[in-house]
Amino acid sequence: MPLLKVIDLKKYFPVQQSFLERLLSRKLDYVKAVDGISFEAEKGEVFSIAGESGCGKTTTGRLIVRLIDPTEGKIFFNGADITCLSGEELRKLRKRMQIIFQNPYASLNPRMKIGENVGHPLEIHGIAYGREKEKLVMEMLEKVGLQPASKFYNAYPHELSGGQRQRVAVARAMILKPDFIVADEPISMIDVSLRARILELMIQLKEELNLTYLFITHDLAVAKYISDKIAIMYLGKIVEMGEKEVIFSDPKHPYTNALLSAVPVPDPNVKRKRVMLKGEVPSPINPPTGCRFHTRCPLATDICRREEPKLVEIDDNHFVACHMIK
Repeated sequence: MPLLKVIDLKKYFPVQQSFLERLLSRKLDYVKAVDGISFEAEKGEVFSIAGESGCGKTTTGRLIVRLIDPTEGKIFFNGADITCLSGEELRKLRKRMQIIFQNPYASLNPRMKIGENVGHPLEIHGIAYGREKEKLVMEMLEKVGLQPASKFYNAYPHELSGGQRQRVAVARAMILKPDFIVADEPISMIDVSLRARILELMIQLKEELNLTYLFITHDLAVAKYISDKIAIMYLGKIVEMGEKEVIFSDPKHPYTNALLSAVPVPDPNVKRKRVMLKGEVPSPINPPTGCRFHTRCPLATDICRREEPKLVEIDDNHFVACHMIK
């Protein structure tokens, strides 16, 4: 049984309109941020969601940890339906599901010291207070590489560097020893020189604490480094999904090929043809009919403009949504 199972998940955000616009149009427009996605994540693996900005990656992560409510669909965690949990049931779930936010400068309370930022979840869930809480926080700060922990415990976020703040964010997510963590672009806001260290830290903690990650990224090179499985999203839809090795060695969808062509190759003798996509990403308020990628796809035909392709399994655990793939 998978630890996480998502079935036909949707999230539509209503577009704010003026009174005159609502009066004239007599209908409410929606941003279709996530529009019917399904996938599974096994316990102990890293499942990555990759794609351009605005494709729905972050919204998916927030839906799964129930920071926002889905419009439609089901979310199963460890076999239990968590789609409609609220109140005390949802609070208990938070202990098992945590999130590392993208921006370490905004996700930490600037008025709370580092020890308070990291230890606050322990108090919320009634796990530890006082000296016991301080002991657990110190151990976690050491574990994430903030050494000596006593130096950081009473510091404020503004006194730390970006890399140190991100380690604090990781420590806060890990302090409850959850089963599942959504990592939302956890290295995009820190210096390139520190990114590999944060990724190594996350892999190390995954092994030590037996964690499962939903890793959200726009960088396929990062996804290749940390993932077991990868789902490629475009305009609220998953267009390709499979094991990491398959996605990188045998990509099928034209959008996946375009993304992979932009990944730098370290070997100067290996030449990779860059696939340049035409046009801009369409509006999620009024997405194209048929395949949403057809307006930019070099292989698009009439059927692509008319019919939306289904995500089908073309090989063992390799799924593609494209009319041109048989």
